[in-house]
This record gives sequence, structure tokens and C-alpha cells, in this order.
Amino acid sequence: MGILNVTPDSFSDGGRYNDRERAVDHGLKLVSDGADMLDIGGESTRPGADPVDEAEEIRRTLPVIEALRRETGIPISIDTMKPGVARAAIGAGANIWNDVNALRVPGALETAAGLECGVVLMHMQGEPRTMQAAPAYDDVVAEVEACLLSRADAAIAAGIAPEKIALDPGIGFGKTLDHNLALLRGTNRLASHGFPVLVGASRKRFIAAADPCQDDGNRLGGSIYAALYAAAQGAAIVRVHDVRETAQAIALRLAIEG
Repeated sequence: MGILNVTPDSFSDGGRYNDRERAVDHGLKLVSDGADMLDIGGESTRPGADPVDEAEEIRRTLPVIEALRRETGIPISIDTMKPGVARAAIGAGANIWNDVNALRVPGALETAAGLECGVVLMHMQGEPRTMQAAPAYDDVVAEVEACLLSRADAAIAAGIAPEKIALDPGIGFGKTLDHNLALLRGTNRLASHGFPVLVGASRKRFIAAADPCQDDGNRLGGSIYAALYAAAQGAAIVRVHDVRETAQAIALRLAIEG
């Protein structure tokens, strides 16, 4: 899953693709680099990010989705917490609603069921502005697993088909370094429940925290390894910025393993 943020303030690529033409060009490049799907977001969910209103989020994302849908048939997901944005995006040609809030907003479950789209349910402790203030768990893997399975049950009860649901442990969303490492090690446990697991670790802060030599902001090596490790542990989707490098690494792993 290639990441395409059409925002001025996302943590890694904010401001680089908030022009429609540049965003579309980059999305097509991600496809040519090996992306099997694209994830388009119009509101930053980095730690400390301020919310964006629905109209602005639609203004940022819809022209990009419409243009990309004319150029490619691969799945497109809309990364949003808002039912209204999801509805507009699916109408414009997106196929999947990727929600960091796991469809908790009032009306979200019913909207997703009515749209009959795929959904990604992500775990987040707190909300973006405060989630990294003091994240705490007794057993992060068990608690994230229980939360996501509960949200999957709620989605199914609302009429969303089980085969349309994927789960995301929410690396970096209300977690410390140790929490993130534990969740990566627990990918196979989350994948054992039959839902596809999506892991998004690309360029996140915990990579630098694990690297005693990190001083230049380069997180490519850690991002690739996190994607390889998650895939080896059963993740069905890895959400990444650096598609070509990650696709090559995965291709080599598969070649080595036969």
C-alpha cells in the first residue's frame, strides 16, 4: 500500500503533494514502483496534529481520487475518520475506508455498511493531538487484539461483511517504542483470527528511537526491515512511503525462500 498524503502537515511528506497535479503524478509513480493499492489522506494524524474540517478534507482528496481512478484500476483507500469524507471518496472511485479511529464516530459503522466498501480498522489510544503524551498498557498485544476484535464484531453486527474487514495494530498511535516492538512481534497473533492485517511502520519515530546512531532523519532501512518482518509474521498489507525499495526487498525475500 503506497502512501499519498495530500496535506500540508503530515509527519514525513507534509506539503510535498498537496498540489493536485503533483499528487496524481506521485500516485502513478507509486503504482509503477510496485504499489498494489494506494492510501490517500487529507488530514494529518501525526502526534499533535490539529483536526481538519470535512469540507477541506474533501477538497484536498476528491480531485486526486477522481484523477487516479481514471488512470489506474488498483484499489484506492481513503484515510479518514469522517463518514462524510468516506462517502464522498467512495463515490469518487475509492474502494476502501481506512479509519485510524476504527469506525467509532457516530454513524461510521452504518455508513461503511451502506457503502459496501472494504474497511481497515486501526487501533489508536486517545486521539492524534494527545496520543503520545503518556501511552500506557498492561499487555499491549492482548489489549490491542481485544480492541480490534471488538471493533470487527461491531462492524459485522452493523452489516459489514467479514471478508471486507482488515485490522491494523496502529504502530505509533498512542504507543511507546517498546509497545511498537511488541506489536510487531505479535503480528502473527493478530493475523491468526482470519482478518487480513495491515501494518504501517514506515518512517515512524520509533525507528529512530531504536537506532543509537540515528541523527539525520533517515529511516529507510528501519522502514524496510519493519515491513519485511511484518510480512514474514503474517501481515497481508504493508503501508509504506518507499514503495520501490520495499517491493524490491520483499521480492528478494520471496526469491530466497523459493
